[in-house]
Amino acid sequence: MDEIDGHDVEKLRGQLLRQRDELRREGKMAAESRRPVELDQTRVGRLTRMDALQGQAMSIEAERRRQVEMRRIEAALVRIDDGEYGDCVRCGESIEEGRLKADPATPLCLACARLPSA
Repeated sequence: MDEIDGHDVEKLRGQLLRQRDELRREGKMAAESRRPVELDQTRVGRLTRMDALQGQAMSIEAERRRQVEMRRIEAALVRIDDGEYGDCVRCGESIEEGRLKADPATPLCLACARLPSA
């Protein structure tokens, strides 16, 4: 399979950097919604507290997912710097160009991605 060329790698690096910056901005904007919920019954009704707790839980999960994606992006940037970008981290074969363009942070070729997790 053809390897991805240097120009495409640089375009994908730019896309990864933009994605990382966007995730950081989203995390900062959502920080308030992850703060502990006020449980003062004189200020907030029970249903409102339940809504706030649910919103907080959803925000915490969204942050966890942002962090997972940030780690994937950072790992892809390291692979670019090490000259290993575009190679499957499991089998070492080239990752399909279309797969990289669809998800520049992907570490696996399609065949390995279909395998059960080790």
